[in-house]
Amino acid sequence: MKGVHLRNMDSFIRAVQQVEDSNPGLSPLALVRALRRTAGHDDAMTIHFLGSSYNHSDGDILETAILNASSFSFFDKAIHHIVTDQGEERGVVLAQDGTTVALAPLLLGIEAGLKAKMEGKPAAGIFPLTLGRTLGLSFLSLQDFPPSHRLGPNGCWDNMDHPKVFKLRWPATLATDAVVNGGMDGAILGMNLSNLSGSENLQALSMTLKGYYSFILHEGQGLDAVSSHVSPRRREISRSLLEPLDLHSQVMETLALVWKLEKTEWIAMDTGVGKSVKGGLQAFAHKYWDCPQIIPRCQWGAKPYQDTPIPLSLPLRFLYVHHTYEPSSPCLSFPQCSRDMRAMQQFHQEDRGWSDIGYSFVVGSDGYIYEGRGWTYLGRHTRGHNEIGYGVSIIGNYTATMPSRHAMDLLRHRLVRCAVNGGALATDFTLHGHRQVVNYTSCPGDAFFSEIKSWEHFRE
Repeated sequence: MKGVHLRNMDSFIRAVQQVEDSNPGLSPLALVRALRRTAGHDDAMTIHFLGSSYNHSDGDILETAILNASSFSFFDKAIHHIVTDQGEERGVVLAQDGTTVALAPLLLGIEAGLKAKMEGKPAAGIFPLTLGRTLGLSFLSLQDFPPSHRLGPNGCWDNMDHPKVFKLRWPATLATDAVVNGGMDGAILGMNLSNLSGSENLQALSMTLKGYYSFILHEGQGLDAVSSHVSPRRREISRSLLEPLDLHSQVMETLALVWKLEKTEWIAMDTGVGKSVKGGLQAFAHKYWDCPQIIPRCQWGAKPYQDTPIPLSLPLRFLYVHHTYEPSSPCLSFPQCSRDMRAMQQFHQEDRGWSDIGYSFVVGSDGYIYEGRGWTYLGRHTRGHNEIGYGVSIIGNYTATMPSRHAMDLLRHRLVRCAVNGGALATDFTLHGHRQVVNYTSCPGDAFFSEIKSWEHFRE
């Protein structure tokens, strides 16, 4: 199959659909179980919650079908997660939205949800299999490091159009960004499937994945009009589903089960386990729930700085909000937003003679924030104020219309909260054009939007 060996979600979905088309009447649970068998993921905890993938009559038939499919080598390499000594993360795919997802926790969450649905029983094991085990073991294995260093990192693909190799930016923890993304997605889809009513028919696995990853946002509405669960909303949705579960107890119970199954009960006597899990979960909530997903420069195709970047003197007190004016239309997809970022960088470097794109960050209407000069380097965005604040621009011309509410919430409630370490303290929020400083935490939503309506557009 052409393109099947590319490491992207579209290729994986096509490979899944090929097996479905070759096996009419195939249940999604049988298929996802066969994929687990192909990847060799029958470890003790998985068997504890899901049973062995070998103890099913459809296993041999499906394994033969997968082995005979031209997609077998793709399944074999795409699902099994490892990080090489050279920092290459395997078992991950590039999603349509520009994020990277580990397939193993995604498929385990889906299987747990399908099993619960088919058996008519409460779902068991979704959180331990998707996130609980990985987070707990990552917290413990790096407990001598600060909690924020026990998670991540993200990485970069060798080619965004034809992705084959994904390399991490620094040494991996057990909970890389791709593993956490896959875990959040697996928890969301698994819970969705387990909560389907008895009268609702299950979709094919490929259709479930398409609905979540392969979607089209429409101009003028964007994510504001999307009520279904889609990947750009994974952080907010996973928080709404998982935060009420008392994650500290969930992770501690998961670790106790790991020790029992692996007969390493001596670790359970370590009195520092609870403290390590508590600190780790606080870092997890801040990094993956408080903060927005930021698409790194390597993902949108940034050119290098044209000279040496100048470090900022942190912390900064201000954040200046702009709109791009040009490009004038909101960007609604990762490819479109990436093109807009490259066009702005080219304009700023070649026409204005700046060393890089001027903004610290840029907000797309696709559900993501794009890294410009980032948190630590001086930008060129607000004349006379570059050294004391960040400059954030929303892609589009908003002299007469408003940005989408989702884009504004991403900036106002997520990026700012991330910048002030969780939002516990008030921060000054400067509305560019008015030179007016308001206290961010006391600014009502409608007042914030009305201020933006009367922006004056001026640049450096």
